[in-house]
Amino acid sequence: MKNNIVKLKDITFFIPIKIDTVNRLENLLAVTEFLLKYFDTNINVWEYGCWNNNILSKLLPKEVTYRFVEDYDPIFHRTRYINDMIKRCNTPYISLWDTDIIVSPRQVVEAVDLLKKGEADFVTPYKDKFLDTSFIIRELYLKVRDIDVLEKNIGKMNELYNPDPVGGVFFAGTDAYVSSGMENENFYGWGREDGERVNRWRILGYKHKHVLGPLFHLSHERGENSRFHSPSQNDIKYSELLRIVSMSKEELNNEIKAWKRTQA
Repeated sequence: MKNNIVKLKDITFFIPIKIDTVNRLENLLAVTEFLLKYFDTNINVWEYGCWNNNILSKLLPKEVTYRFVEDYDPIFHRTRYINDMIKRCNTPYISLWDTDIIVSPRQVVEAVDLLKKGEADFVTPYKDKFLDTSFIIRELYLKVRDIDVLEKNIGKMNELYNPDPVGGVFFAGTDAYVSSGMENENFYGWGREDGERVNRWRILGYKHKHVLGPLFHLSHERGENSRFHSPSQNDIKYSELLRIVSMSKEELNNEIKAWKRTQA
C-alpha cells in the first residue's frame, strides 16, 4: 500500500473548514497530503470565513479543489455547509472527512469496496477506537508524515466519544446520502449530528457498516467550534436527536421532504 497509489476517481472527499487556530490549519494540510499520498482521487476543501486572506489557497496541494465562501457567522453551521457542498457533487460515492482525521489506507479501501459491492450504503471506516493523538504524538506525526508513528503509539492515546463513536469520517453512495436527507441543518454548531445521522440511516433501512481498525484524531485547540458554544446547546441538540429517533420510517421520510423544500 505504501508504494502503490489506489485509484479512487469515482469518489469525492469533502472537507469543510473554518480556520480558528494555526494547528487546525496544519492538520488540514497534513490530512490532504495524507490522502493524496495514497489515493488518486478528488478532494474538495471549502473554507468559510469573513474574508479570504488567500493563505489556505496558496498552501493546499494543487490537486485539491478549493473554494472560499464568505460567512460572517462566528459559529460554523457545518451541516448546512456540507449540504451545499454535496449539491455540487458529480461522483457516485462521497466521503465526509473532518479536518483532523487520519485512518489507515487499508480501512479506506475496505470502506469503498463495501460500497461498490453493494454490501453497505454507508460505511464508517473504523470501529470502536476514536483516538486523540495528543499534541506530542501529533507533532511527531507532522514531522515524519508516516502513519506508522500513530499506529505504534496507540497505547499512549486517549479514546474519545465512547462507547460507539461514529463521527470524524464516513463514506456513502451519493444517491443514498441524498435520499436519506443528507445533513440535518437543525444541528447548528458543534455536536451530536453524527449520532443523529446514523440513527436516521437505521430507521430508513439503509445498510451501515464499520471497518475494523482505529481512527486517529490529530489534537488541536478547542475553540467555540469544537465544543458546545453555549450552555443550552447540549440540551437543544439532544432533544433534536431524540425527536428524530422517535420517528417511524414514514414520519422520517415526511420530515426529509420538508427539509428538501426549505433547502431548495
